Amino acid sequence: QVQLVESGGGLVQAGGSLRLSCAASGSIFSINAMGWYRQAPGKQRELVATVSRDSTTHYSDSVKGRFTISRDNAKNTVSLQMNSLKPEDTAVYYCNADVRVTILYRREYWGQGTQVTVSS
Repeated sequence: QVQLVESGGGLVQAGGSLRLSCAASGSIFSINAMGWYRQAPGKQRELVATVSRDSTTHYSDSVKGRFTISRDNAKNTVSLQMNSLKPEDTAVYYCNADVRVTILYRREYWGQGTQVTVSS
């Protein structure tokens, strides 16, 4: 079994910054892509940013230039530095990981989510 535990959410004023972290633990052979998604009330979950094992990154247009994703392969962690936050960034943020549990078996895991609220 694999667990993803997020931390770092909270309440911040517009223009402020927050840093989200996610740690993966459990039966892990290796982790391929890791990423962050978010879901605002009444909306579908959407991609925020992903990072591959070789640290290639991808961002949604809405956060490009403001958010930075990074990972530590030795610690099985992924972080999201969020700067210049806007009220529209308010959502529950979910960590995601494509985990190879054994050399032959891989599956996707999700964290429990952490709330980010940006006040205007």
